[in-house]
Amino acid sequence: MLNLWDPSAHLGFVIALLTAALLGVLHGITPDEHTWPITFSYSVGSYSSRGGMRSGFAFSAAFTLQRAIAAELAYLLLGSVLALQSAQAYLYVVIGLIMSGSAVYILRLGRHIHFLQPFFRRFSRRPDSGAAPAVRPLSWKMASVHGFVAGWGTGAFALIVYTVLTPQMPSAALGFLPGLLFGVGTMLTQMAIGAAVGHFVGRMRVDPALLPVMARRIAANVLLYGGLAFVAAGGLEIWTPLSRWGIETPLHVHNLHTIGVGTVLAVGIVFGVATVSFAREFARMRSKA
Repeated sequence: MLNLWDPSAHLGFVIALLTAALLGVLHGITPDEHTWPITFSYSVGSYSSRGGMRSGFAFSAAFTLQRAIAAELAYLLLGSVLALQSAQAYLYVVIGLIMSGSAVYILRLGRHIHFLQPFFRRFSRRPDSGAAPAVRPLSWKMASVHGFVAGWGTGAFALIVYTVLTPQMPSAALGFLPGLLFGVGTMLTQMAIGAAVGHFVGRMRVDPALLPVMARRIAANVLLYGGLAFVAAGGLEIWTPLSRWGIETPLHVHNLHTIGVGTVLAVGIVFGVATVSFAREFARMRSKA
């Protein structure tokens, strides 16, 4: 019998792979700091169902590759993969820097980011003409880099894949399969979420000529401030065991059973920034109509 909460260490080959795939689907649905913030940001910037689906695919395809590699490493050298748990804080910092760097690139050296304007004007030696520069389009390559880096996080789902399902593979040649199928399951839901977010933004009542600029600004703001939150969380985790703090819930679903720093990053910070950005940009664009 399938048990996605606490799977047995004595599953058959097919059941172990099916469990990995279903865990991936569940992982893609539940709020997770290694998936939702990034997929959401790039899907918003794509402002269409197809673009959102493409963003979800680019992110999760790289994520899937990483999970397959990590699962193979877990089969061969379990201790090395488990050591990633101690590197979670540093991973937060790296992910945050990549997110913020992407935002700076999209917004062309931060000229829309008010508190960074003086620094970037001085750094880039560009005069501030007061005109709003065009934002750069989001690249699927950036989403792929995010997916590969974020995949090295070791939450509850990853630990089940690495320590319970992967060791049950019959040989090293098949050790990567649980990670691969977990990634594919995550990919399916992340593509659906990306398409839904992109569709929502594309349906907003804004001048079609202004919609790309608005969507990319929102995406960049989420990436920037979400990235800074990741860096701050990583810094705090290095200083104090922040990840041990949490509020338990009665839901026996990983990522929902405990409300902790990951939930705050994935839901509180990211969607908080997104809500404020949507309101500001929508009002700005409506005033230009």
